[in-house]
Order: sequence, then structure tokens, then C-alpha cells
Amino acid sequence: MSEPGCDLCEAARLTTWHYEDETCWVADCEVCEVPMVVWRCHGAEPPAAALEHMLARLEEVASRLFAGRSYRLDRVMRQIPDHFHAHARDEGWWIRRLCGPARR
Repeated sequence: MSEPGCDLCEAARLTTWHYEDETCWVADCEVCEVPMVVWRCHGAEPPAAALEHMLARLEEVASRLFAGRSYRLDRVMRQIPDHFHAHARDEGWWIRRLCGPARR
């Protein structure tokens, strides 16, 4: 169920990968430098059970990476609106994006 030309369907390992299974993968976002979960199926609206599973995996990774610091889940699909993905954003993600390399 992949879409030719979709960067998320391609799932190139350009950044650090933290988790993967048959439903999803969690890796650092190439643009935002925060963990993001990506549905392995091309589409914007996963079934409820798949959505719950993916967000739980993202929470697990974010909790480990941000080690007690606050973060929020962002489900707005800005640059690739037709393939479900969500980010875990800590308070400093925007400053890192503007000012340089990731510092978690």
C-alpha cells in the first residue's frame, strides 16, 4: 500500500530510527529533528486501533528521549498531508531548527 514518490512510503533511513514494526516506524524527523511516527500504509486516516498503537509507540520513544522534560504530540501533517505521521515536540524544537544541530 505504498505510493510512488511519497517520501514517507520510501522510509529511507536518513536519520536515527528508534522503533519499527509492521504498523509503523519511529525515527527522527529530517526537517524538525524530533521523533515522529509514520504509518506504513499510505493514507491520512489510519483505523482507530492503528492510530492508538502508533501514538503509544511515539509516546514511548519521546518519554525515553526527552527524559522527563515536557513535550507534546503534534498530529498536524504540514509538509506531507496525505500520509499519516505525527511528531513529539519538546519545548526547544523550534530553536534547534533555527539555530543549528539537534541538542536533546
